[in-house]
Amino acid sequence: MTGQVSQKEISGSESAKLWKRCLSGKMPPSWEKEIGDFETEMFLKKQGKIEDKVFAETRLRRGVYGQRYDNGKRHDGKEDRPIPYPTLGKLSKGPMTEWDAPGMQRIKIPWGGLNPDQMDVLADLAEEYSDSICHVTTRQDIQLHYVHIEDTPSIFRRLAAMGITTREACGNSVRNVTACPIAGVCSEAAFDVTPYADAMFRFALAHPDIQDFGRKFKIAFSGCKNNPCGLVTIHDMGYIAAKKIVDGVEKKGFEMVVGGGLGPLPYQAKLFSEFIPVEEMLPLAQAVWRIYARYGEKKKRNRARIKFLVADWGIEKFKQMVMDERAKLPVDPRWKELISPVEKYEERPLKTPSATRPLTPSPQGRGDYERWLKTNVRPQRQEGYYLVVVSLPLGDITSNQMRDLAAIARKYIRDTVRTTVEQNIVLRWVAEGDLPALYDDLKKIDLAQPFAGTIVDITACPGTDTCKLGVSSSRGLAGELRTRLAEKSVQMNEAVRNLHIKISGCFNSCGQHHIADIGFYGVSRKVGNYVVPHFQLILGGQWTENAASYGMAVVGIPSKNIPAVVDRLGEMYVKGRQGDEKFQAFIQRVEKIQLKKALEDLTVVPSHDENPSFYVDWGDVREYTISDIGKGECAGEVVSLTDFGLKAADRELFEAQVQFEAGNLEKTASLAFHAMATAAQGLIKGQNPDVSNDPEKIIIEFKTRFCDTEIFYDRFARDQFANYLFRAQAEGPAGLNKEKTQQRIEEAQLFIDAAYNCHARMSMEQTSPLP
Repeated sequence: MTGQVSQKEISGSESAKLWKRCLSGKMPPSWEKEIGDFETEMFLKKQGKIEDKVFAETRLRRGVYGQRYDNGKRHDGKEDRPIPYPTLGKLSKGPMTEWDAPGMQRIKIPWGGLNPDQMDVLADLAEEYSDSICHVTTRQDIQLHYVHIEDTPSIFRRLAAMGITTREACGNSVRNVTACPIAGVCSEAAFDVTPYADAMFRFALAHPDIQDFGRKFKIAFSGCKNNPCGLVTIHDMGYIAAKKIVDGVEKKGFEMVVGGGLGPLPYQAKLFSEFIPVEEMLPLAQAVWRIYARYGEKKKRNRARIKFLVADWGIEKFKQMVMDERAKLPVDPRWKELISPVEKYEERPLKTPSATRPLTPSPQGRGDYERWLKTNVRPQRQEGYYLVVVSLPLGDITSNQMRDLAAIARKYIRDTVRTTVEQNIVLRWVAEGDLPALYDDLKKIDLAQPFAGTIVDITACPGTDTCKLGVSSSRGLAGELRTRLAEKSVQMNEAVRNLHIKISGCFNSCGQHHIADIGFYGVSRKVGNYVVPHFQLILGGQWTENAASYGMAVVGIPSKNIPAVVDRLGEMYVKGRQGDEKFQAFIQRVEKIQLKKALEDLTVVPSHDENPSFYVDWGDVREYTISDIGKGECAGEVVSLTDFGLKAADRELFEAQVQFEAGNLEKTASLAFHAMATAAQGLIKGQNPDVSNDPEKIIIEFKTRFCDTEIFYDRFARDQFANYLFRAQAEGPAGLNKEKTQQRIEEAQLFIDAAYNCHARMSMEQTSPLP
């Protein structure tokens, strides 16, 4: 530690300092402190005080993600070329991740809910720090790409001031809590799950029991069993709204499922309970988290999701373990505090329904308007109101469009805007008579495209555009297919038009290819001396009933032949379907070998001389290569609670030094003591994750676990460093002169160093914890 910096230096650019000053006190205090902590950790990383893997997991838990080419190299089709980032090779923000490389910022949008003021800020952030594109993800998040890490604290503050946090948007924690975007206005939903999803989001956020997961954990809510809006069966934990008569009284509750997930090995969630009362939603979730943190895999990254634990144990054993854990949980007042207000949750429309009928032709063309009405507009269960799907090609909306859409929301619906898992935006509570005018306003900003929820409305992950793991260009293919299918959609057979296509850039299934009628994921094939972009074809996934079944791989197809594959499958379906047979049933009835044979000619790759376009991916001009594939950050690094505790101790001691420079001696002494207690707590968390946050209790447990056993003692210094902590506790922070205060800082530094050494020894020796 240099001890020569001020808080002003930590805050970075003049712009960052301005936002920090202007927004101070305008966000929840805990959020403001966390952002300040992250700013300090960025500073310490640049000083070489935090190791790469710890800082990488730290930024991931704030949604700061790596992006393709952030290792400082890009293949130009012939060879790797260095990218001249200003600090190339000198400063990193994670393993093989350059500090100055542009990255991705994921922003959690719980249950997809947005209001116009938040949309304005998202538009501004995309314009000022990104490429003026807000990207809606398949989990209702918003992502900004090409963001410099130095801008992230300002982004966090501007979002936090609007009630949005990026905490735990990535990393090994509970990710965004998703929910059906039409819950509450859909006639098939048992009840509106929105306030329950919000309660779950608030309960999970920064919860101590989710800080030691081996991998990410995803939660979804659905208002009904039949529709696909919530997709609960592909989630680690899912809730489907249900009602039950108990003692003659109708009770609200949920069907609860656990252990679902896509990825290379997709699992469907297993039924945990047909009905849990709403009062048990949060306690049971906490019990599941504790079981997953304690028994889930942490070393083998490809088996660290909870789906593998549920599969290995079986649902009955898993359920018993969770119920036993639930019985032992001390009562948390937040279980009741967060659930009690949900009955008061209410959405109010901006306008009363008008007598004007929706089929009134739009001044700009009856045909387009009627197509839009048919595919993008649905009646709500509340008479006279409609929900409108704003279709976003590839999930993208520009900053200008987002601002204009916010203005449209203010004009027609107030604040009832939702993002969807199909990468679109839904406007709820549109009065019937406003539909023609709304269509005209959407058309002016190029957001009135029809065919939402049809074969044209393709879902795709970022793929090779920005993802480090992308193998083939999912967005390039999706864009090409969308253009071609839109051109012929009017004449298309309705059975084909209603199919769904989902595309992932690799086998990790971020595009959810397993649950589409027609799914694709990126692969590559060697042909002669070249590598050729391909997609694996997946057929027969079930989108409805919350993604009730997964499709199966059929054959790998060269990327450039995928449009022809889609056409041929459509022709086969139209000619071969029996009556009203669904596509999934058709695929199950037709033998796989017959399907493969029907597509066999489309698997052939012409020679490079014959057709070089097959060797270039969609949307690219370079000859195809897989050299740009890097190490993904989706799984994050396994960073223990002890690692996080020691990092926090470093940050607190740094803050003590800043206070010392400012002449605040008592505050310096207090922070230095707390830094030691935090380091001791970090060591204890390796043995007891439930250790208290009270310094006195920490020190008592530290003495028992690490001093009485002499685990903490240095080989030569013995108990010297431990005594620094005990003496600081006994003396307190008041009354120390400058020299004594500086000594407190130095002793705290030695104590923290000793804690690091102790952690390293324990890791090597695999010291057995106390029972």
